[in-house]
Amino acid sequence: MIINIHEAKTHLSKILEAVQRGEEVIIAKANKPIAEIIPYQKPALQLGGFEGKIVISDDFDSEALNEEVADLFQGRR
Repeated sequence: MIINIHEAKTHLSKILEAVQRGEEVIIAKANKPIAEIIPYQKPALQLGGFEGKIVISDDFDSEALNEEVADLFQGRR
């Protein structure tokens, strides 16, 4: 379905219902297509985006580091 801007403003709720039913709706200006209305689709969650980009040191949980971090939080260093 191709509709002009004025008609789209006048019948927005009907247009959105048509989109929900799966109809293709194109908004035109002077009969030239300028936009398409499509149903919203929630983006899929992508896990692992930082894989290979973050390195965790082998000693990240060592007693010495924990003590140093605690000292820093307590203002002792």
